Amino acid sequence: MTAHAAMTDVLSGGFARPVFDSQAVFRAVMAAMASPGKVVELTAETAPPPPLSRAAGALALTLFDHETPVWLDRDLAAAQAVSDWLRFHTGAPITQVPDEAAFALVSDSARMPALSAFGQGTADYPDRSTTLIVAVETLTDQSLITLRGPGIATTATLAPGPLPVGFADQLRANHAQFPRGVDLVFVCRDTLAALPRSTRTEGA
Repeated sequence: MTAHAAMTDVLSGGFARPVFDSQAVFRAVMAAMASPGKVVELTAETAPPPPLSRAAGALALTLFDHETPVWLDRDLAAAQAVSDWLRFHTGAPITQVPDEAAFALVSDSARMPALSAFGQGTADYPDRSTTLIVAVETLTDQSLITLRGPGIATTATLAPGPLPVGFADQLRANHAQFPRGVDLVFVCRDTLAALPRSTRTEGA
């Protein structure tokens, strides 16, 4: 790839209608967080450098700014174009320390670090925790997770995957420390589903 082509990749791929598209994505994220397990469609289109997915790119353009340190998993960190694209379009600083991150981008869900490696917040400031944006291959065809808690009338289900071995235990431990803990947003192609720390989980 030439230097000119690499620069073109960095400069392009953002929202076609930044204000309208970011508002639409934000509404989608809020709808997913309000109804854990609900699969929500994203209509705004992005074209970030691989291996950053379109949906993860859309969330980054909407949620990241110069005050939100971002951690990238191994594959994303190895792609210089991804870091450059995020810095150019969002201004977000990249951190190599998971528990310093306001957001974490995970492209390899099966090998993601333990949830406890990320910022958990504090008793006084539980909002100072990490939100993980995790790209998965499916939201419906893996081991089923049963969800209970705020935003769910009785129960809901979610089946993201692949996930690390022992992930069910991690989810239970994450919820047990509520209001501390991390929030998760799973993205798959042009859809997303949220799993906030307030949600109790069974299965997986």
